[in-house]
Amino acid sequence: MGEHNIMILASIAMAAMACQWLAWKLRLPAILFLLLAGLFAGPVMGWLDPDALFGNLLFPFVSMSVAVILFEGSLTLQFREIRGLEKVVRRLVSTGMLITWAITTAAAHWIMGFSWHIALLFGAITVVTGPTVITPLLRTVRPVASVANTLRWEGIIIDPIGALLAVLAYELTNALSHNDAWEHALLVFGQTVVVGVLAGIAAGFIVSEITRRNWLADYLVNVTVLALMFGAFAVSNELQHESGLLCVTIMGIWMANSKGVPTEEILEFKETLSLLLLSVLFIVLAARMDFESLSSLGWEAGAVLAVMLVIARPLKVAFSALGSALTWRERVLLAWIAPRGIVAAAVSALFALKLEALNVPHADKLLPLTFVVIIGTVILQSITARPVALALGLVEPEPVGFLISGANPVARVVAAALQKADVPVRLCDSDWDNIAKARMAGLPTYYGSPVSEHAKRNLDLTGIGRLLALGAGVHFNELVATRYRDEFGKNASYSLPNMGEAADTANKHQIASAHGGQTLFAKDLNYWRLAGLLAQGSAIHSTTLSDNFSFEQYLDSHDNGIIPLFAINPKGYAEPFTVEHTLVPEAGWTILSLFEPEAEKKHQGKGEDT
Repeated sequence: MGEHNIMILASIAMAAMACQWLAWKLRLPAILFLLLAGLFAGPVMGWLDPDALFGNLLFPFVSMSVAVILFEGSLTLQFREIRGLEKVVRRLVSTGMLITWAITTAAAHWIMGFSWHIALLFGAITVVTGPTVITPLLRTVRPVASVANTLRWEGIIIDPIGALLAVLAYELTNALSHNDAWEHALLVFGQTVVVGVLAGIAAGFIVSEITRRNWLADYLVNVTVLALMFGAFAVSNELQHESGLLCVTIMGIWMANSKGVPTEEILEFKETLSLLLLSVLFIVLAARMDFESLSSLGWEAGAVLAVMLVIARPLKVAFSALGSALTWRERVLLAWIAPRGIVAAAVSALFALKLEALNVPHADKLLPLTFVVIIGTVILQSITARPVALALGLVEPEPVGFLISGANPVARVVAAALQKADVPVRLCDSDWDNIAKARMAGLPTYYGSPVSEHAKRNLDLTGIGRLLALGAGVHFNELVATRYRDEFGKNASYSLPNMGEAADTANKHQIASAHGGQTLFAKDLNYWRLAGLLAQGSAIHSTTLSDNFSFEQYLDSHDNGIIPLFAINPKGYAEPFTVEHTLVPEAGWTILSLFEPEAEKKHQGKGEDT
């Protein structure tokens, strides 16, 4: 039996990553495939029974996993990101949330026939959107920053608040079943908020001081922060039941907005863990459902879902955005994107079991109806969110452009050639003279170091997804490439050769290629050789290949006196030529090449463009 359980656990993990890969290939939110995988493995095929597999550890596992996801999400919540939108976010998670709660409660009572206290519990559970569904959706949709930041803040903050509302509604239901008054439920709610906030502030302060003062070895920081987060979650829950989620959210926000805390390093580890937990949780919780309980809800469940989508959410957004700088298009997109996720599933499952044990009427319908909302919102908005954003003109450009480190003569010539080919570029340099010349040439610039704290907050990377390190200093190129490996990915950083013509220098004096990114153009084409060639009259020209004029013929036609720099495919995507990979352009591709002095003279002598 033990070996069988190991196989099931391994299969869940592999299926989760397969769903993530499929979502990446099809450019759809992974949640859609995770839900379908869980339903297929559970109620359809009967391969996965989470209650039998995990036993009494199921809900502790779910709770701690949700805590990790909320903590990781809250670490990204920096107040500067919502400057100008603070009022909108505050309304979304307060009065706007109450609007959703009230409308959903009324719909559950009048349409489903729930008692008022069960309807209140259902409404509280389903007010949450949450990072588990918002983050993957935003990654696929890529809406403009104002919409993305608002949705991300709302999702992360509202999760623990929604859990608290559910606690309030549950305590109310429990109290009424024992003939207690409303005062008991309100007292429990207040205690939960106070304990969660104070514990979160205390934990955030302690962990921030530990990391800021370097009391830990670098290799211990990530696991220690994770352990302390689990400790804070457990202690808070021990002091006051269900306050742990609020505690870890406050803890993460405190750390994200504290100076000197290495949140980037912590996030790199937490994001990986959160992705695995998120994927596994969706499969596990979806597998707990059964189609009989879903179908027994009838058309009324669809009606409740419709009320939430077309009445509750639009009214919430309309109220929250009053007087804000959000355009009507941004408000429409905010009103459409509100999928429910893990917290709703986990909390409904937990409280449904408790209420069923108390023989509360309609408690058995709480979990199925919650899953109808989750499945309905996830599937509908996964399929439609990007088309809606595109129709509204609120999608960020594809990140195909280049961030160019340096605005020196070499960088300016390369950037001008790319811009002429309609490839987005942005040059960064701390030398004002270089920046001024780049601006006079009509090139987008950022005056400052690309690795500065100011750049982290203010550098506009719209449409930018790759790095060209074209500075004269190889060590600075290495630093910039290392900094943007996490931002763009390890295969999207390119830099000039480290040693150039001195490539035969002893290996111990050369910078490891892993730090500098992929090597641009040719082994001996370092900055100084490029600058020399340009000073001698070299220039960059473009040529489009055809069926009758191949890449080999193109090279031969210039007696190999040209150096290919970039190949641009018919869709406008520019790929740099690198030392590590052989690039073979095909018909329809455009080649940007540096014509060496002799080839340039011949080209000019022809008096025509190549």
